[in-house]
Amino acid sequence: MSSAAPAPTPALTDLASRALGGVVVTCNDQFYADASNLLLPHAARFDPDAYDAKGKVYDGWETRRRRTVGDDWVVVRLAAPGVVERVDVDTAWFTGNFPAAATVHGARLEGFPGPNDVWELPEHVWRPLAPRTPLTGDAVTSLPVTPEGAPELAGRRVSHVRLTIHPDGGVARLRVLGRPVPDPALLTGTVDLAATENGGRVLGSSDEFYGSADHLLAPGRAATMADGWENARRRDGGHDWVDLQLAGAGRLRRVEVDTTCFVGNAPGRVVLRGADLRTGGAAGAGDPSTWPVLLDLRPQPDTRHVVAVGAAAREGAVTHVRLEAHPDGGLSRLRLWGELDDAALAAAARRWEETGR
Repeated sequence: MSSAAPAPTPALTDLASRALGGVVVTCNDQFYADASNLLLPHAARFDPDAYDAKGKVYDGWETRRRRTVGDDWVVVRLAAPGVVERVDVDTAWFTGNFPAAATVHGARLEGFPGPNDVWELPEHVWRPLAPRTPLTGDAVTSLPVTPEGAPELAGRRVSHVRLTIHPDGGVARLRVLGRPVPDPALLTGTVDLAATENGGRVLGSSDEFYGSADHLLAPGRAATMADGWENARRRDGGHDWVDLQLAGAGRLRRVEVDTTCFVGNAPGRVVLRGADLRTGGAAGAGDPSTWPVLLDLRPQPDTRHVVAVGAAAREGAVTHVRLEAHPDGGLSRLRLWGELDDAALAAAARRWEETGR
């Protein structure tokens, strides 16, 4: 069944997501609700009857009422360094206790500084990502990163962000949306060319009714069925698919198709197609459903399948793949292990240097 080409404008990656490895390093106050809730991948929830010894329980970060001059803040280490394009501050369920405003700063820090290191950083290390912006209750406020608002960081990679709320209050979720910029030193040898942290990304899919296709590229194993890609049941005789752009042009060695947690709803057949879109030949153009087949597998439910790629499929580099689920069904993870070619490694080194100036 013919289908559309890869989408030209894929969604941005939440670089702060706990699902990818984002973590709260430290904050100055989390009296009512833990700051780590900010990075949870699911939407904030609310239980009207949930109270503890401190008061109302919220699914977010909440500080105490300030009686001194100052503001509250939290520092997040991103799952991967990247160029931030937008920051979303979500005050879901905070209606009488949301901050009046928020400011976002970024920094490019070496290594893995801990809480004490962050507390000791001089203020000049933090550069503006988004200026002070008023917030409203129970709403998402999107803060674009622009050359005007972030003259030093627009188009530049950061490793950490600091959210400052003025003066206090509660925030449910923080989304730091952008593009990962992997360290080229970590891309040598055999790596997962599809992993989000390495620069792989979803370009489009046929259906994400039950679960996002982005879950396929997340680190670790799926904890539940909700932590995978799942589509609706098909009744039209076709099949579902996901189009991916790899971290760069590379030769595949093995493929990992993981149906963990999909017990009665795994696909009956999985087909992986690939092409090098740097070339203008037949293999690099046209409908992705006509790309050469790299793998044809009849998967088992709730199973991690690791399959070596055939000699023919290893001969040429690929930059994009299409994953087909016949006729439908769910997958938890897709790993594409291989090596980037010299041109791709050089391009990664250039981007790392250009975004670090």
